[in-house]
Amino acid sequence: MKVPEPRITPLSKEEWTEEQRKFLEPFYTTHLYNITGTFGRHWEASKKFGVWGTHILGPTCTLPPRDREILILRTGWLCQAEYEWAQHVPIGKSCGLTDAEIEQITQGPNDERWSSFDAALLRAADELHADTFIGDATWKILSGRYNTEQLMDVVFTVGQYTLVSMALNTFGVQLDKGLKGF
Repeated sequence: MKVPEPRITPLSKEEWTEEQRKFLEPFYTTHLYNITGTFGRHWEASKKFGVWGTHILGPTCTLPPRDREILILRTGWLCQAEYEWAQHVPIGKSCGLTDAEIEQITQGPNDERWSSFDAALLRAADELHADTFIGDATWKILSGRYNTEQLMDVVFTVGQYTLVSMALNTFGVQLDKGLKGF
């Protein structure tokens, strides 16, 4: 974790407004995810941010879930966002990533065990992280399989999770109980 304790403490259930209660109560079991409680401190922004995040993680995203999770995990790793990593390792596994592949994500696109296409996904995340641009060689590989919307969703996914990682790291969002970081 970038900081050992929250810079912005998560909103507690007792602090919810009536609007927050109507929205958050269905997701509340024994606790609310720390990210949700923290982002809830800026409710108007959180509502709008949630719409975009729902596109990336929901059915309107055109990427296959496994590919999406490769991009998210690589972005979280590059940003050293331990919370993001911890949340998405189980999601990645549920989308078909193996423990070995998750470990390979930390090594990047040059690990020779990757297929050409998976390496291109990782390279796209690396290039967007470093240069805010996907290079021609990577774009060519991705466009050999992906349509226009999918190519756009690659950029949107890496961009979304770069922003999420910046917020998590800066706000000091701590790991939820039961999650394992790096």
